[in-house]
Amino acid sequence: MKRAATGSLIGLALGDALGFPAEFDDVPSILAKFGPWRETELPSPAMVTDDTQMTLALGRALTRAAERSLCGPERFAHMARTEFVAWNESPDNNRAPGATCIRACELLADEERPWRDASQLHSKGCGANMRVAPLGLMPWLGDDMRAGAAQLQSALTHGHPTALAASDLTAYAVRLLAAGTEPLGLVGRLRSYALENRTHYREHWLGDLWTRSQDPGPEHFIARGWDECLAVLERLAAAVKDANPETDPCLATGAGWIAEEALATGLLCFLLFPDEPLTAIRRAACSSGDSDSIACLAGAFAGAHLGAGAWPKEWAERIEYRDELLALGQAWDA
Repeated sequence: MKRAATGSLIGLALGDALGFPAEFDDVPSILAKFGPWRETELPSPAMVTDDTQMTLALGRALTRAAERSLCGPERFAHMARTEFVAWNESPDNNRAPGATCIRACELLADEERPWRDASQLHSKGCGANMRVAPLGLMPWLGDDMRAGAAQLQSALTHGHPTALAASDLTAYAVRLLAAGTEPLGLVGRLRSYALENRTHYREHWLGDLWTRSQDPGPEHFIARGWDECLAVLERLAAAVKDANPETDPCLATGAGWIAEEALATGLLCFLLFPDEPLTAIRRAACSSGDSDSIACLAGAFAGAHLGAGAWPKEWAERIEYRDELLALGQAWDA
């Protein structure tokens, strides 16, 4: 068995740990600190950031929801909300978490407040989609449930329509790769998916979230997000066609601080080296943008594609939260 779930979760955490020390630095500074990017070693200890922590929080929420079969949107929202608030209040939440996640989780802690009133509609930060991989790794999830839950978990903190669409696309990309889609056709599949869903507002999952915006209707609201994702996918397609692996990937598809660019640049690093997972996350970590989130996504894609065997044992054994990552992966692979 490929064990795509285990491979994706371990890859996500390894990319996160590799990019953590490089975050906020430009490429010359990273090279000066760590040497040639193709030879970057996993830090010791191999500490991760809020990217992996929130991925695990979402994984726990999904596991709890699945105990009585994955339930409706409100119960799923309650499970994810509980886990996100617990993460925010944990003493381990000391890895430079994003301001949007912190603010939204503080509001979510008020149990009387509807989650839609806590959502930060102005923000499309990458915190929305760096944690969404678990929704692409549970093979029994139907397409509508995967898409709706991916958008809802984003909306708990990042309610901007581009954050919703990028989270949906990220989970879909993980699902496709885990199911055996060839990397060569991946961007085309994602563009088709975005076009098909461009005006599909998932009211069953999102409720009246859109009314907090200035948009004239729900279709207009969600189309703004899909249009920004389609634009960055166009840039990604051009970058893959004319790629130079030695060039900072952020120059082609963005620095990754925002959701659609994190998706595109993480995918670019993976697609540059679809059969060389360590090279992919090393390239992602040595980038001028949000290095840990870009490498986190590149690792999730590479692991979903190649499975658990993609990662060296000596690296996988040292990653922080290893036991919980393996437990979730094994459960979903089974």
